[in-house]
Amino acid sequence: AYLRAQKVRDCVWLTADVHYCAAHHYQPDLAVFQDFDPFWEFVAGPLNAGSFGPNVLDKTFGPELVFQKAPPAQNTSPFAGYQFFGEVNIDGQTGEMSVALRDLDGVSVFERKLQPAAEISRIV
Repeated sequence: AYLRAQKVRDCVWLTADVHYCAAHHYQPDLAVFQDFDPFWEFVAGPLNAGSFGPNVLDKTFGPELVFQKAPPAQNTSPFAGYQFFGEVNIDGQTGEMSVALRDLDGVSVFERKLQPAAEISRIV
């Protein structure tokens, strides 16, 4: 509600300290709490720890599971290859944000390009 009231747009959440990889899109029309603008969350982890899958998504903000990669068993060894990290690039001219979720070898397992919804302001 606060972000919407303050007209803060184009929010993207980058989260870690998890043990799987995912991309979620949150939408007010699917949510229990609806006073917000749609937003993305990109999840990447762990950097070097046992891997396990996610819990059931909470319906408060109407999550849509767009992508997920998790091991078939809980507490999978890092040697099993379920280690992930994210890469974010923002084009200084257009404001386009590119997000790539990458595996242990740096191979992209998911990519999304986001266009700014609001006018881009520059800090000079």
